[in-house]
Amino acid sequence: MRTSVLLKNVAKFRDVFDFGGRNVVSWFPGHMAKGLRQMKASLRNVDCVIEIHDARIPLSGRNPMLKESLDIKPHLLILNKMDLADLSDKQRILKELNNQGINNILFTDSFKQHDASIKKVVPAVINLIENSYRYQREENMEYCLMVVGIPNVGKSSLINAIRRVHLKKGKASRVGGQPGITRAVLSKIQVSERPLLYLLDTPGVLPPKIESLEHGMKLALCGTILDHLVGEDVIADYLLFTLNRLENFSYVEKYKLTEPSDKIQEVLKKVAIMHGKFQKVKAITGVGNITITVPNYNAAAADFVRAFRKGDLGKVILD
Repeated sequence: MRTSVLLKNVAKFRDVFDFGGRNVVSWFPGHMAKGLRQMKASLRNVDCVIEIHDARIPLSGRNPMLKESLDIKPHLLILNKMDLADLSDKQRILKELNNQGINNILFTDSFKQHDASIKKVVPAVINLIENSYRYQREENMEYCLMVVGIPNVGKSSLINAIRRVHLKKGKASRVGGQPGITRAVLSKIQVSERPLLYLLDTPGVLPPKIESLEHGMKLALCGTILDHLVGEDVIADYLLFTLNRLENFSYVEKYKLTEPSDKIQEVLKKVAIMHGKFQKVKAITGVGNITITVPNYNAAAADFVRAFRKGDLGKVILD
C-alpha cells in the first residue's frame, strides 16, 4: 500500500523544468577565445588531438568549434569520469556517436583505482598516428598530442594520470574542481618514455552559443559552467528535477526524507539540517526586531549539487 502511494505521488511530479525566463546561452570569456587561437597555431606540431568530455553528458555540450578547427588531425574522443556515469546504456551512446562520425572512443576514469582505463589511451593514440599521415613530422621520432575539451571535464587530471601510469611521476598539470583552472596552452608535458610522447594541455573552451537551455543546465550540473553564472539554487532545483525524472531517489535515503519530493525547498531544508547549514536573520515582530536562526538554503543548494558531482547521489547519464 505504501509503495503504491509513493509511486502515485511521483507520477504527479514535474515533467518539464521551468527555466523562469533565464538565458544561459553565452559564456565565452577572453581566455577561451585566446585559447582556441593558440590551439590552431600549435596544430602543425601535433600528431593527434584527444578530446575529453564528461561521460555523464556524452552527447551534450561538446564544442563543435573544436572539431571544425582541429579535425585535420587524427581524433580520439575520451569520455572521462566514467565512475560517475551509468554505463548500462553504453551501446546506445556509442551508436549515436558513431552516427555522428565519431568512431575512436574510450571511457576513462583518471583516479588511481581505475588505471586499467588509462592504460588504453597511449596504445589507442599510437595506433591512430601510425595509420595516418604525419606530413612535416614524418621524421620526428617523438609524438605530440593536444588535449582539448570544454571546462572541468578532467583534461589536466587525465594528463597527470597518464604520467602516473607510464612515467611513475606525479602531477605536471594543475587540477581543480572549478572550470577555468588551465588558462592557456601550456608547454609540452612528457607522459611516456617508450614511445616518447608529449601532451599539450589546453584551456577549456565552451561554444560561444550553447545550443539550448536544457544543454546549458546539463553543463552547469556537471560543473563546466561557473555556478554563480546560473545560480546554485537553480542548479539544485534542476538536479532534483533530473533525479526524479531518472527515477533515481538516492537523495531520499541520504538526506533522511520520508519519500521522494518535487519541492526543492523541502529537500534543501533536510540538507541544511543534516550538514548544519544555518544563518541568523532579523525578523520584524509587533514588539520589535528579533534575530532568528533559519536554514541557509544557498549553502544547502551548494552541498546538494556537490554531492551529485562527487557521485554520492548515484551514477547517471543525463543524455
